[in-house]
Amino acid sequence: MKRLERILARLYPRRWPVRWRLAAVSAALTLIILVIFAAVVGRLTMNRLEGDFNNELRDNSTHAAAQIRIGQDLETGQVRCNLPGWPNLADNASIRVVTPTRLVCQARRATPNLGPPHPGTVADVGALRVATAPVPAPVVQSPVFAPQDLYVQYARSTDSLETTIGRLWLFLGTGVLGGTVLAAIAGFAVAGRAMRPISALTATAREIATTRDPSRQMPEPENDDEVGELARTLEQMLRELDAARSETEQMMQAQREFVADASHELRTPLTSILANLELLQERLDELERRGEEGEMVDSALRSSRRMSRLVSDLLLLARADAGRAGSRRECDLSEVAAAAVSEVRPVANGRSLTIDDEGPVPVEGNPDELHRLALNLLDNGLRHTPEGTEIKISVERQDGDAVLEVSDDGPGLPAGMEDQVFSRFVRGNGPADVAPDMGTGLGLAIVKAVATSHGGEVVAGESSNGGARFTVRLPAAT
Repeated sequence: MKRLERILARLYPRRWPVRWRLAAVSAALTLIILVIFAAVVGRLTMNRLEGDFNNELRDNSTHAAAQIRIGQDLETGQVRCNLPGWPNLADNASIRVVTPTRLVCQARRATPNLGPPHPGTVADVGALRVATAPVPAPVVQSPVFAPQDLYVQYARSTDSLETTIGRLWLFLGTGVLGGTVLAAIAGFAVAGRAMRPISALTATAREIATTRDPSRQMPEPENDDEVGELARTLEQMLRELDAARSETEQMMQAQREFVADASHELRTPLTSILANLELLQERLDELERRGEEGEMVDSALRSSRRMSRLVSDLLLLARADAGRAGSRRECDLSEVAAAAVSEVRPVANGRSLTIDDEGPVPVEGNPDELHRLALNLLDNGLRHTPEGTEIKISVERQDGDAVLEVSDDGPGLPAGMEDQVFSRFVRGNGPADVAPDMGTGLGLAIVKAVATSHGGEVVAGESSNGGARFTVRLPAAT
């Protein structure tokens, strides 16, 4: 069986479907069995036909030898042979009466030379098969021939025998081919029926892989067999995966809730610390004690402000992750962008800020979060472009969407960072990324979180001037 499998593995490629392989194996096994069966049956039948033909020749030759009458004309000396039914011989049969050395008489003059007689044997002479039998004793005694010197040679053509044998092999060959074809068809049908439950399992598994929804159920097995056991095993696996996913989502949701609550609770003490440090800074300025104590207060105030920004950013991201959306109302995205430009213009430091809008572009959203989105994009442009750079913000409506785009003509994004820049705490290698007052690394992550929470998206790319371009697309209000 292993050898047969290796032979079949060479005959068909591995990419054939399983049902084709099963049909091929079924047809090959059937072909081998039928070939062996046909060879055995054909050989036995052929031997039986030849044996019957030879026995018939021997019987006819013996019968003819017993019935033949041989005499001699005393006047002419010619030998005469008489056999009852001589004229009724078959067309392919011939009878000769011979001595060991010469011919005495024959039934048909067209009979070829059958060679010397060999009593009791059957031999082939050309297309004829000859059986020889001795003549017991002639009825009319002749001084010329002795009884033991006469033999009857009975010959028949083997064409009919060969035709019958040829038809036999043709019939067996046709049966072998027909049986192989039927076995292939039956094997394909049985394999298709057997593979139907597996195809259903595969289709369901493919849908689950596409939708990533392990809560779906596998098809119920019709039979309690290996396929049914596979279906039940897959169903149990999906239930376990669904339970594990639910547990993971609950844990993640609890972590998001914890981060959001913790960030919210941290804002109050940080606000108090900032207020006290600012008050202490003012008192030191009033007392003109700006020495070492003043530097310590300034450093603590900078760190506290940076921590306050980080906590604010984390709070916004945690609320977005936890699904705590702020209050939504209809607002004008153009006004939000203009307000953000007015806020960052005093700290532009030689950079040109321009805004291009086509009038009101209403969206349904949270104005504070949208303001933070536009502010972070402008702040990102100010941090990563040199002085003299032009930063342009445009707002327009395209195909039912509100589109906000911020572009510059600075050095642009590093190659391959178009998607990574929206990850949290991701920084590049530029001067702004390693500066002492560098940001928290959450600005663009907040942009993406706000855009996603409003049902939109943000993409990064290259501007027409070779700089960076960030495009935010939000659903426009109807």
